[in-house]
Amino acid sequence: MTNQAQISNPTDKKVNFEALEKTALTIRRDVIKMLGIAGSGHPGGSLSSTDILTVLYFQILNHDPKNPASPDRDRVIFSKGHGCPALYSALAESGYFDRKMLLTLRQLGSPLQGHPDRRRLPGIDASTGSLGQGLSVAIGCALAARLDKKSYKTYTIISDGELNEGQIWEAAAFASFRKLDNMVTILDYNKYQLSGATKDILDMEPVVDKWKAFGFKTREIDGHSLREIYDAFVWANGVKGAPAIIIAHTVKGKGVSFMENDNNFHGVANTKDETARALRELGENEAEIQRIVGMIQ
Repeated sequence: MTNQAQISNPTDKKVNFEALEKTALTIRRDVIKMLGIAGSGHPGGSLSSTDILTVLYFQILNHDPKNPASPDRDRVIFSKGHGCPALYSALAESGYFDRKMLLTLRQLGSPLQGHPDRRRLPGIDASTGSLGQGLSVAIGCALAARLDKKSYKTYTIISDGELNEGQIWEAAAFASFRKLDNMVTILDYNKYQLSGATKDILDMEPVVDKWKAFGFKTREIDGHSLREIYDAFVWANGVKGAPAIIIAHTVKGKGVSFMENDNNFHGVANTKDETARALRELGENEAEIQRIVGMIQ
């Protein structure tokens, strides 16, 4: 697939949504392949964030895969680190590293660990996975940009289970108090967390009202509509005087029928048979399906 990653923000150009759809499909296929071969990981939350990551990396971000440490790059804090297979695919598709490396997910010695490690993989701005911390890291990046008089943005993707963490709300209060309008938060609101539905574990509704009460500008969207995601990023980047959050309503396991809204796939990888079935649903060619299945123990 053609590398669509941009060195400068292309939001003033015509958006090729058809190309973005193809990229999202590639990422979904990658997630299934990676997790099937690894035999462990988190398919549900990886698939729910795929469309958000697609628009972010291939249409919004100011980044250069050939210069991942550029001081002027936009930062991405993937706070829901367990969903990193989708992030790894987006990075590889952007050109940060060879796509062949994707199939080494969670293998001994691989830089593609079960949670992102910024010390081992280009394109990772923060090591994440301890839920609730990502927004605080993003604040540090946003404050640094302000102090250094840099124009880069910091984008943070958080999960709805993370909203149970008090640190999220401490960070939210601070971001609003400091009027950090150079950071954008995206809530992957798939309504599930590790041990069940969020409404049954600790219902955080009314979510939008909470963020408004903490001083954030808010926008609700369909987190699988590439156009709505794109429009929301453009809106968020135009917000002044306050931090912005995009509440993206998503489906856990999106794109694979038997995984959608089935929380058994929160942290259990697809089996050999499930891998073949999922890849067929995602339109993968049979030769590739058999190659991948043959690599699964």
